[in-house]
Amino acid sequence: MAKEKTVFVCASWGYETPRWRGCCPDCGEWNTFEEQNRTAAPAATKTAEKAARYQTTSAAAQRLSDVSEAQETRVSTGNEELDRVLGGGLVEGSVTLLGGDPGVGKSTLLLQVAAELSERMRVLYVSGEESARQIKMRANRLAVRQDTLYVLAENGVESILEKCAALQPDALVIDSIQTMVSEESASAPGSVSQVRQSAAAIIRYAKTSDTSVFLVGHVTKEGNLAGPRVLEDMVDTVLNFEGDQKHEYRLLRAAKNRFGSVNELGVFEMRQKGVFPVANPSETLLSQRARGASGSVVFCAMQGSRPILCDLQALAARSYYNIPRRTVGGVDSSRVALLLAVMEKRAGKKLFDQDVYVSVAGGLELSDPAADLAVCLAVASSLGNFQLPQSLCVMGEIGLCGEVRPIAQAERRVAECVRLGFVDILLPKQNVKNLSPIQGARITGVDTLMQAIAVVHEPSAAAKPGSTVANP
Repeated sequence: MAKEKTVFVCASWGYETPRWRGCCPDCGEWNTFEEQNRTAAPAATKTAEKAARYQTTSAAAQRLSDVSEAQETRVSTGNEELDRVLGGGLVEGSVTLLGGDPGVGKSTLLLQVAAELSERMRVLYVSGEESARQIKMRANRLAVRQDTLYVLAENGVESILEKCAALQPDALVIDSIQTMVSEESASAPGSVSQVRQSAAAIIRYAKTSDTSVFLVGHVTKEGNLAGPRVLEDMVDTVLNFEGDQKHEYRLLRAAKNRFGSVNELGVFEMRQKGVFPVANPSETLLSQRARGASGSVVFCAMQGSRPILCDLQALAARSYYNIPRRTVGGVDSSRVALLLAVMEKRAGKKLFDQDVYVSVAGGLELSDPAADLAVCLAVASSLGNFQLPQSLCVMGEIGLCGEVRPIAQAERRVAECVRLGFVDILLPKQNVKNLSPIQGARITGVDTLMQAIAVVHEPSAAAKPGSTVANP
């Protein structure tokens, strides 16, 4: 007769111990152990169950040069921005985890993608949160095609896989992984062991049947995707859907991608009829740019292989505190503090009594060092209360000595600036020397931060961007 035993499982990481512990030795979190009662099966039964659960195939070792070079087959999802972030499309047998805050639009995006894919393949949309009637109501609101899309309201993993074996879909959507329940785990839905067991069963099915799977995972209050971080190691691709529910724009980033780059960025717009890709994010982000105001400058950021122009704004105001405030949004705050110190030491700008605020319009997060020069010129513009030219775009990395260092992919950035009408471009002089001629661009090269400030503030002291062509 099987006996019951008590184990304690860490809710954050899944570490098991027969005794309660205050701190988890794996994740270091405190007071995360939960008591669970389990039935202890005989050793022979446990070995047979384990062997059946983790079936393996014997494979012979071979030279790497003998491995077939057949490229993976990619299928377009019908959404250009999603294809870009995935690396060119959906790979057969891949498992993609789409995470984000509740209400950001994950289910809406995947229902639209599933409906688009259903016109070319068999797609099954499984929801453990909504009934089939609720899914139909949402599909009617989104005006998506319904006659070729299969839906299933179920949260039992074994039952879902049985229906998948009968239907044999080419693509499978699970919304969401926290609601799935596996018979192999006695834990509550959403717990570490349940999420891990459910995901493992679905991933095994995807790999053996070459079915492309989307898993929806909600971000927890700790910021972890779908509860435990172990789920990110199990899947092929991890996508983060970001955005403020008070704004219409959403950003899609790849945190992990076995089939492509993780530097690509997808931009979407949330409308009443669903989530739609933004074909030209640069034009969209600059459409509401302030006119005739100081402290605003255009910067071209590289998001993977895509150049995106954004409005970088700064405000310097007299401080009435003993310690001036430094508020930063969209840029690394420690990097801004470093740049302000360089401006004070190398450029003679007195900022010790100024509150400085720096923000990137549109919700972009910039980690590109080429934004250094744009930040400095925006702060100098606000501090000196002078306007920068509307057709000016600024790029360059700033060193501790005030020198302007060269940036990567300068030619692609300049081409995007010219395409959108920003023909006056300020670049590091080293980039200007190696730059091919670009028709319509008036490019000025600078060596130091002092020279860059003089170019935009005192045209008589340096070359004016609109009159000097420093392009060879």
